[in-house]
Amino acid sequence: MTVLVSGGAGYIGSHMVLRLLDGGKDVVVLDNLTTGFDWAVDHRAELVQGNSGDIPFVTDLIKSRGIEEIIHFAGSIIVPESVENPLKYYANNTCTSRNLIEAAVSGGVKRFVFSSTAAVYGMVGLDPVSEDAVLQPMSPYGKSKLMTEWMLADVAAAHDINYGVLRYFNVAGADVKKRTGQSTAAATHLIKVACQAALGQRDKMGIFGTDFPTPDGTGVRDYIHVSDLADAHALVLEHLKQTGENITINCGYGRGYSVREVVDTVRRVSGVDFVAEEQPRRAGDPAAIVAGADRIRHVLGWTPKHDDLDLIVQTALDWEKYLLTRNR
Repeated sequence: MTVLVSGGAGYIGSHMVLRLLDGGKDVVVLDNLTTGFDWAVDHRAELVQGNSGDIPFVTDLIKSRGIEEIIHFAGSIIVPESVENPLKYYANNTCTSRNLIEAAVSGGVKRFVFSSTAAVYGMVGLDPVSEDAVLQPMSPYGKSKLMTEWMLADVAAAHDINYGVLRYFNVAGADVKKRTGQSTAAATHLIKVACQAALGQRDKMGIFGTDFPTPDGTGVRDYIHVSDLADAHALVLEHLKQTGENITINCGYGRGYSVREVVDTVRRVSGVDFVAEEQPRRAGDPAAIVAGADRIRHVLGWTPKHDDLDLIVQTALDWEKYLLTRNR
């Protein structure tokens, strides 16, 4: 059975490709390589360069490769940028997803797994948020993802296709074997930025917002290791196959860390006291968001293997060191 991974040359997608291949699946990666890297795709997978929103192209690809499952990662992910350029996000996220879903239906795909986001919840406070919470996204990014969730629900009600929605909290870290990681030099992920500062690739880093209603005034997030997230996707595929029941799940550990706590952890793990400069809040950033993680653990039987902030930071730091060597 062949799985199509859109955006499989990117950060999370490349980890998913490894997880599927290690589990014995045949994998086709579809990526336009705008932000992804061809070298990040494991040689055991087939890489096809193209646009996930090109309906005729994707439909032909589905039929020619015998694809029955799609995992959809392709899209834009930077919250402040979505506030500044909302049309980009509605095009790259909502419209592309709509077209990919149409191609999936036309091609007879049975299962569709979508990478959504905790940004669909909006401002929720310090308590863990469950999947049944009111959805009030604060940014075009969150809204663009929620629209795709709605489309999947409507399409599944009308066609023979099942779906899984995974609402990511803050994804971090890298493959422990150093096969792939977050490789975009200008990425805005907190842990990556802090690791780059520790390695001297940045003169300093920013702490955006110190007056949030949180214990230390900085934003609180639930950080999940990217390989644990890939495992969750694999379990969702199996759930869809075995039960035929659609599912929406949070992907997080159920515990939050503040920006200051993360910065202090990177300093301790790296042994470098880099500069972290306090700056104003960024548009679209909630004060805190932590996953209610009961459903993923109890319904899917998901048991994370990397639920440790020090380990997450160490794998991210190891990957940044590898990139320094590779890029030379």
